[in-house]
Amino acid sequence: MSTVHSNDIRTAKPLLAGKNALVTGAGRGIGAAAARLFAQEGATVTLVARTESQLREVVDEITAAGGNADYVVADLADAQSIERAIQTTVERHDRLDIAFNNAGISIGRSLMADVKEEDFDLVTDTNYKGIWLSMVAEIKAIRATSGKGAIVNNSSVGSFGGNPRMAAYGAAKRAVNSLTESAAIEYGPEGIRINAIAPGTTMTEMIRRWASQEPDVINRLNDLTPLRRAAEPDEIAQAAAWLLSDNASYVTGVVLRVDGGMRA
Repeated sequence: MSTVHSNDIRTAKPLLAGKNALVTGAGRGIGAAAARLFAQEGATVTLVARTESQLREVVDEITAAGGNADYVVADLADAQSIERAIQTTVERHDRLDIAFNNAGISIGRSLMADVKEEDFDLVTDTNYKGIWLSMVAEIKAIRATSGKGAIVNNSSVGSFGGNPRMAAYGAAKRAVNSLTESAAIEYGPEGIRINAIAPGTTMTEMIRRWASQEPDVINRLNDLTPLRRAAEPDEIAQAAAWLLSDNASYVTGVVLRVDGGMRA
């Protein structure tokens, strides 16, 4: 019987070592957690969002910890702004390998008939059209540089059913699932994998804002969740990192529930 000596044990390679990554909506919440994690896992990360002060703070945290990161200010509901952000990423780092489309917005909770048209347009432009615009630009960049790569879109557990008082939000997220699946079929033959994650209750600014209006909401949601708790943003980021990594090399067209069992 052979003996395994301690000097035979090698440190595992970081999950995203050598990857050039783009993260949208990276100034806070899940996006910021993802940017930090991707850098820890060896990626060079470009953070994209609208608020420069938030982006600068996260980039400073990453670089202080020894990671590689920079940022581009962009409006994720504007095609030219997104294209410039991705072009800037490629100019700085020569290629794009992976992207996490996390940017999203909530317009609050109200009955469908009470939603203002401008609010409907806002959530649709950001959560649906913004994802589409990002995917289009990212796919073009990956094809022109790396040739192969991976994209993960951030959906929601609410995309799998009706969403009372959040109809526009849920509909936009369900559309993201369809975009993800269609793109996976179209670009899989080229070696571009496209997946989505569907988070459940996660302790972001959005859920805290909701809790400020309905103090018992987190307890109610936890009662519907077999794990009986909300997720931290880093737990959602971990799922995105795995889907973007080569460890998920045979996974595409999946909308992965990261919901503590809420939709089991």
